[in-house]
Amino acid sequence: MTDDAAAPALTGGALTRSRILDAAARLMSTAGIVRTTTKEIARAAGCSEAALYKHFRDKEEIFVRVLHERAPRLAQAVTELPGRAGDGEVAGHLREVVGIAVRFYRESFPMAASLFASPELLAAHRRKLVPGTGPEVPTRHLADYLRAEQHLGRVAADVDADAAATLLIGACFHRAFLDLFFDAAATSGPQDDERFAAGIVRAALGGIAADQH
Repeated sequence: MTDDAAAPALTGGALTRSRILDAAARLMSTAGIVRTTTKEIARAAGCSEAALYKHFRDKEEIFVRVLHERAPRLAQAVTELPGRAGDGEVAGHLREVVGIAVRFYRESFPMAASLFASPELLAAHRRKLVPGTGPEVPTRHLADYLRAEQHLGRVAADVDADAAATLLIGACFHRAFLDLFFDAAATSGPQDDERFAAGIVRAALGGIAADQH
């Protein structure tokens, strides 16, 4: 099946909404959310600001929808993960999530970082978050998956699932931060991300303590 058959061309309001999100993603990734205005987004999308407000309440809602619809689908991947316990290989599931997480943080970090320069905007964004959609969610779902695998005997029973999930997601965030800081994001390809995912998952599953036996 071709992409055209799977996703019919957008028209009307759906097309306008898609163009708004595309424009917002471009602008927010370069200028950040604080410096990007709805007027600039509308202009870049080729529509009026009034048309923009027909689809979104405010800039914060646009930002959230960009993260959910234009960034790699991290939330979807981790939400589905506990239901995959017992299927396939644990390492394979973890590598997949790590790969998506690195791409998600690499793309979303430039947009989200400027939130911390505006305490008022950050507080407003925090208030508007729908329960179950905050930045802590990927770690929580990943921990739930590890616990599910523990019940099946595929992850050691004495492993702290919350700590392991935090280490994995934290490593992804750190990788994305360093890529952006050293301007390596433009040169990091799929193979680099695959090697990183394989190494992080191998370290997490194997542990770092020397064998004392």
